This record gives sequence, structure tokens and C-alpha cells, in this order.
Amino acid sequence: MKTKIFRVKGKLLDVDKVKTFTRELKGIKEDDVKEQLYSEFGSKQKLNRTRIVFDEITEITADEVTNPIVRDLL
Repeated sequence: MKTKIFRVKGKLLDVDKVKTFTRELKGIKEDDVKEQLYSEFGSKQKLNRTRIVFDEITEITADEVTNPIVRDLL
């Protein structure tokens, strides 16, 4: 299976404020990327899945990658 690159934009609904985020991740499908972010934000930010809102998940090309770590993985 071939991995794709996804750009994910969304919000973290914290107790007293809303934080926006943008991440670029590699995955086979959108659900894999969602699970990675649920895991990351759940462990680091201590948020439940219901407090993580995905606004936009788009597949991008290697030329559109801005994250240097993801770019090095290509």
C-alpha cells in the first residue's frame, strides 16, 4: 500500500479556550491520520475524542509539504 500525505486543520476544545491546529502527516487513509491525532492529543493535551474537531482533511502532494520532518520522510 502506498502512503499519502494529509494536511489536517481543526480545533481543540479545551476547558477555557479553543485552540486551532494544522498538522501534516503520512498515512494510508484519512482514518489512519485521525487515529494518530486522537492518540497524540489525547496523550499530550489530555483531551477526549469529543473535544477534538477536524475541520478539513486534504491530501497534498510532496511539493506542498511545509513540515520539514514530513519532507525528510519522503
